[in-house]
Amino acid sequence: MSGCCAAEAKNTNERKLLWVVLILNFSMFIIEFIAGWLANSSGLLADSLDMLADAAVYSLSLYAVGKSLLYKGRAALANGYLQLSLGLLVLLDVVRRIWLGSEPQSDLMFSVGFMALIVNMICFAVLYQFRQGDVNLKASWICSRNDMLANIGILISAFLVGRLNTAWPDWVIGSVIAIIVIHSSIAIIREAKVSITESKSADKSCIA
Repeated sequence: MSGCCAAEAKNTNERKLLWVVLILNFSMFIIEFIAGWLANSSGLLADSLDMLADAAVYSLSLYAVGKSLLYKGRAALANGYLQLSLGLLVLLDVVRRIWLGSEPQSDLMFSVGFMALIVNMICFAVLYQFRQGDVNLKASWICSRNDMLANIGILISAFLVGRLNTAWPDWVIGSVIAIIVIHSSIAIIREAKVSITESKSADKSCIA
């Protein structure tokens, strides 16, 4: 009985923490997306979509809390494919902006990028205890870690855009963020598939 209570308490704690990072990421997605269009910034738009992908990751992780390894693996697989799709869309947007041209506003990029960095630092600290957890919680922690690196890149690109009066730093960081998202999504997909395979093998063993 004590084991069941401990497991339920652990699940409740995980849900609370995931709700916190979910709300933070979705709120930041809205702010960054609007700011990205206003600032004409590929970097901010890329990071806003990354925030949206993270919010989806946390939503699916919430769904998977307390469920079997098979459900967790499937949720993580959905996370991975979603992030992969968004990463590819961001790359296409960068290509479009290079083709059509853009003039990013460095001041707005810097202020919103700094705000996003603070939010992701909070998420990173909240999820740090789950860095070696199951595939979904580990994926959530990886997302927050990558996001901090992306935010630092946006701050650097904002400085360079203002300093050099060119949009290239913004296009570069938008591409880098997209590539980071794609790379992470592939790792999540691979790990999720392994988890699903192991879960199915375990189920067969139990039946046998």
